[in-house]
Amino acid sequence: MRLKKSLGWLLVGLLAFVLSGCGTQLNTKKYVQSTTPTLFFHGGGSNYHAEEHMVDAAKKAGVTNTVIRAMVDKRGHVKLVGTIKKGAINPIVEVNYANNRQLNYRKHGQWATNVVVALQKQYQIKNINLVGHSLGNISLIYYSLENAQRTDLPKVRKQVDIAGHFAGLDFKGVPASIQQPANLKLNAAGKPNHMNATYREMTKLRRTLPKNQIQILNLYGNIGGHTDGTVPNVSSLSLKYLVANRAKSYREKQFTGKLARHSKLHSNPQVDRTLIQFLWGK
Repeated sequence: MRLKKSLGWLLVGLLAFVLSGCGTQLNTKKYVQSTTPTLFFHGGGSNYHAEEHMVDAAKKAGVTNTVIRAMVDKRGHVKLVGTIKKGAINPIVEVNYANNRQLNYRKHGQWATNVVVALQKQYQIKNINLVGHSLGNISLIYYSLENAQRTDLPKVRKQVDIAGHFAGLDFKGVPASIQQPANLKLNAAGKPNHMNATYREMTKLRRTLPKNQIQILNLYGNIGGHTDGTVPNVSSLSLKYLVANRAKSYREKQFTGKLARHSKLHSNPQVDRTLIQFLWGK
């Protein structure tokens, strides 16, 4: 009986070891060896599981062995689950919002700030990278809106926006402040011909985003008809007008095919490779 019990605990320990990625050999030749954490923010109606495909791809590639979670309750309180050991290489933080359908965009900025503050308090971090999918991009934008001029918080170094709806959502029933305007078009600078209330608020970044600090990669899908099936490309591409004039660099990349659909982009191997190279490639 004792032998069976011991074997059971041994198997549990081995499973935890495998799941933590501790057995993965880091690829020091291909990827930077940095202690900067990268935070992943999921989309609306979702949770941290939507981030796992991208995170697992990074682990398998040899980017990192360290993944923790930041669990954000409905009041915005943060609980960190797991540990980033001192000197851990390229740690990843999977952010999980209990209220995953919040359409008050300022709340997203407050919650993202709470996550960063919790990490800073626990680990004294100096820099961060940010990744968002769908509604998760609002956390990235409103985090910068809320904290662009603060010098006491970690500096954002790299940002990946995936399937963002910056100019609005083209859905019936959403508040007018986030509804995508009809007949939306962009000029060469990415400026929309019509702006809803939240986009107008976002344009403050054109004056406040730290100058030449953040490298930004904007990824979007086109399954035909200039849409990812949920968000029109015109809304995703309107990010350019908000940040390109102040970002250290700004780049866009389109994906096509079945896995370019809105809900599939975060589990698209091509997206994984692009994201990994941008964030951590030497």
